[in-house]
Amino acid sequence: MEAKAHLRTLRITPRKTRLVADLIRGKGVKTAEEILRFTPKGASQPLLKLLQSAKSNAVNNHDMFEDSLYVAKVMVNGGPVLKRYLPRARGRADLLRKRTSHVTIVLEERR
Repeated sequence: MEAKAHLRTLRITPRKTRLVADLIRGKGVKTAEEILRFTPKGASQPLLKLLQSAKSNAVNNHDMFEDSLYVAKVMVNGGPVLKRYLPRARGRADLLRKRTSHVTIVLEERR
């Protein structure tokens, strides 16, 4: 049995989000919450909210025990890319890619 939560179009690049996601993969839920609470990265707060949402899904929808939950999978994929232009010298323009992320957290019970 597994419980999932999805976060779509997070306005942080997937590369930066994966740094935080790698910290909690395979950890217990309480340990993962504490790691995210004290990690000084921009992606830690949205991932903390997503983890709490997955925990609520597990407890309320799937009747899983909160104490035995752990983070089985954290998947960070690229989302839509916002394209903007930056003016440069001599009338030229540079393309700025503002990347977004799709994050999925899967929780399972330890046996």
